[in-house]
Amino acid sequence: MKRTILTGVAAAALFAGQAPAGGHLAFAPGDGPFNWDSYNAWADSAPDLSGQTITIAGPWLTPEDGFLENMLAYFEEATGADVIYTGSDSFEQQILIDAEAGSPPNIAVFPQPGLAAGMAAKGQLSPLADGMGDWVAENYAAGQSWVDLGTYPDASGNPQMYGFFFNVNVKSLVWYNPENFEDAGYEVPTTMEELKALTEQIVADGETPWCIGLGSGAATGWPATDWVEDLMLRTQSPDVYDQWTRNEIPFDDPRVIAAIEEFGWFARDDAKVSGGAGAVATTDFRESPNGLFTSPPQCYMHRQASFVPAFFPEDVEFGVDTDFFYMPAFADKDLGNPVLGGGTLMAITDPSDGATALMEFLKQPIAHEIMMAQTGFLTPHKGVNLDAYKDDTLRGLGEILLGATTFRFDGSDLMPGAVGQGSFWTGMVDYVGGKDAAAVAAEIQASWDAAK
Repeated sequence: MKRTILTGVAAAALFAGQAPAGGHLAFAPGDGPFNWDSYNAWADSAPDLSGQTITIAGPWLTPEDGFLENMLAYFEEATGADVIYTGSDSFEQQILIDAEAGSPPNIAVFPQPGLAAGMAAKGQLSPLADGMGDWVAENYAAGQSWVDLGTYPDASGNPQMYGFFFNVNVKSLVWYNPENFEDAGYEVPTTMEELKALTEQIVADGETPWCIGLGSGAATGWPATDWVEDLMLRTQSPDVYDQWTRNEIPFDDPRVIAAIEEFGWFARDDAKVSGGAGAVATTDFRESPNGLFTSPPQCYMHRQASFVPAFFPEDVEFGVDTDFFYMPAFADKDLGNPVLGGGTLMAITDPSDGATALMEFLKQPIAHEIMMAQTGFLTPHKGVNLDAYKDDTLRGLGEILLGATTFRFDGSDLMPGAVGQGSFWTGMVDYVGGKDAAAVAAEIQASWDAAK
């Protein structure tokens, strides 16, 4: 039986800017840019789960856990269930311990597909309800990509859909200073050919087009892997990208070497990068974008993921001092609009009626919109109202996701740790330092062979 949902003044009085423990109806039913009609239709037929507890475990900590609980409050109001979320900064280790002990939560929030796939192969995940794959394929932009990313072999080797992606991030971005572009008369490029032509034009004008920094302590080199992954998706089909991340084609395949050399076109030319090519490996990735905001500018563009504004100077104002554009595809390769990124997926680790009902609720636009309105949440759900995004930055990122024809997960995160977080990182440092791309790729492949 559906529980009564507060409306009007009573519900509005519950709103607060910071989510308290336990969650609450952060937005009054009927108010705001949310799909209330579809939510009410779902709630009218929702199962009565009064007295049932649904447990969720994941990596989200304060304040993200409170925002999640606020969203779950709408599910609780509709079903009578009690949903308990537990966040941990050691989630990846704890979920394995709990599963082996036979005491996992009902639902787990995985930050990467690899961990979920490993548990599925051990029979520690339950497949999602029949029809979920068809629903995702139809209702998510680049839907088949999300189906594929959530589908893994079960204990018998049969592919099953286990993962429902909820909250993703975008890496295929180029950041720039609109005022600098306007002053120089530059236009935002819409194809890779135009991006390369703009790079050459800036050099011809006596300026420096790019800021690139690979420094990250023990993780130095990882920003270059993102470059190579984006360029793989812009020079090869998604199938080839998948074969590469699974080592079904070797790392020293000519197509992979060509993508590395495309990165080198930008990063190994002293005239194209701030500080010269020799500074690329030693410049900290957090400091690298600062060149966009100096006067005169040290560079005009910086390729980095959606999180990079956290490292911008404090006085930088989005839309005035900085903006971004989609890292475009080659017009002559007909590969659509691929997007590189990451994300978290929900999977059932201890099946129950409540867990199944909650996964159904996550299909509702409002489950995404409540998150969109509170925090840095992005979704490829085509049914959401983009006006629900908290700010223009997130809305712009959401539009890029909705325009994607293909989405692929960060390739280095899908590779064995010794490669994706090891030889790939160090190999890119060697490459920007002048080592031949084919030699670097062969060494990375050798490390992969040794890890098997």
